[in-house]
Amino acid sequence: MSLPKAELHLHIEGTLEPELAFALAERNGVDLPYAGAEDLRKAYLFSDLQSFLDLYYGLMAVLRTPEDFAELADAYLARAAAQGVRHAEIFFDPQAHTARDVPVGTVIEGLAHALDRSEERHGISTQLIMCFLRDESAESAMATLDSAKPFLHHISGVGLDSAEVGHPPAKFREVYAAAESLGLRKVAHAGEEGPPAYITEALDVLGVERIDHGLRAMEDPGLVERLARDRIPLTLCPLSNVRLRAVDTLEDHPLRAMMDAGLLVTVNSDDPAYFGGYVGDTFHAVREALSLSQDQLRELARNSFRAAFLDHDEQRRERYLAEVESYDFDAD
Repeated sequence: MSLPKAELHLHIEGTLEPELAFALAERNGVDLPYAGAEDLRKAYLFSDLQSFLDLYYGLMAVLRTPEDFAELADAYLARAAAQGVRHAEIFFDPQAHTARDVPVGTVIEGLAHALDRSEERHGISTQLIMCFLRDESAESAMATLDSAKPFLHHISGVGLDSAEVGHPPAKFREVYAAAESLGLRKVAHAGEEGPPAYITEALDVLGVERIDHGLRAMEDPGLVERLARDRIPLTLCPLSNVRLRAVDTLEDHPLRAMMDAGLLVTVNSDDPAYFGGYVGDTFHAVREALSLSQDQLRELARNSFRAAFLDHDEQRRERYLAEVESYDFDAD
């Protein structure tokens, strides 16, 4: 669905399609334990978040050079443009690369090379959000933030991802305070597999401006009331939630109930190469599964631009919102 939209929950490493993975593996002399792209694609069946993460981090071995990261980002942007994305705030996981002796500068400069050309080549404005791995130590996160300081002109914010259960947001209190002192925006994954209390903690302890996922917020009526009252955006990823067994089927997803509760929810693709679709595919899937009206789809698109970190360019935001209003569903 090419309805104009912003994508606010997208892990660039999660856009690594099997064909590109094998091309980069050959270029960099990396052996993959799969017969080919189709054999690898068959491995994309996950029982939970951890089973996905094991494959996700293992496959990153093919990403070695700035050119690899630039090619990865450019491939995502081309697909995103074809599915109506006008603005993308892209996550990346530096610790997953520095652990493989790939310097943080290699990662950031490679991604920035593609992102700096994105508006000209793809018509997509971009921002880059550096995520900390929550199953690593807070000390490692702080060291990562320090190592990224020479490249902060490329980075808009920080986030928190990876295995959630047992790693509450408060673990990263000092890291987020340091990021705020550097002028960085703040988001965090919370309430995907972790409890609703993690969402509250991310808001109160880390001071985040958006909640990534927030799926389990509906279990706490008081939290739902707060999120609706304060207009705190949630970056939902419905296809991801189904593939990782957070919900049984797309028809069971609480997206529609969250909209009915007045929550500012957005629809995103998370790790589209692994979860069966990019963000336009996701819009189409939820429209069919949840019988969403054109007005509801338009509201999701509006929400994505309202939740975007475009405070520095309100004219751009208004231009994107105008595109949403003028969009003709019959022409899709």
